[in-house]
Amino acid sequence: MHRGIELDLHLTPGLHNESFIAVALGNLLAFRLQKERGERLAWQILQIEGGSDHHYRLVLRHPERVLDVGLQHDLHRDLEELRQRTSEQLHQELEAAKSAGLVPVGLRHVTELPDLWKDDFWNWIG
Repeated sequence: MHRGIELDLHLTPGLHNESFIAVALGNLLAFRLQKERGERLAWQILQIEGGSDHHYRLVLRHPERVLDVGLQHDLHRDLEELRQRTSEQLHQELEAAKSAGLVPVGLRHVTELPDLWKDDFWNWIG
């Protein structure tokens, strides 16, 4: 199984309906790409917790093969478009996508250990 492509979603802290917005963005991004490419994709939306902050991550993969690098560009393009939407607009788009065949995935909670190699300790040594 191939790891896939990951896209971190950092939302404004304290945002109302933060979890809904992350789930809506992740599902809409993945569904748009699936429709655009005409092939089946698998995805997960994770709430990453650990340390002093949290963020969300969309993990997208093709069940049978490695995804091409151009997909990352398409994800960023669609994210730029969707990030301009209000919570209500995202809700409407999500409902429209469900009518068009989207089976949304839910949010999974994951604890991520800090990356010790990015610690300033290593900068001090070397």
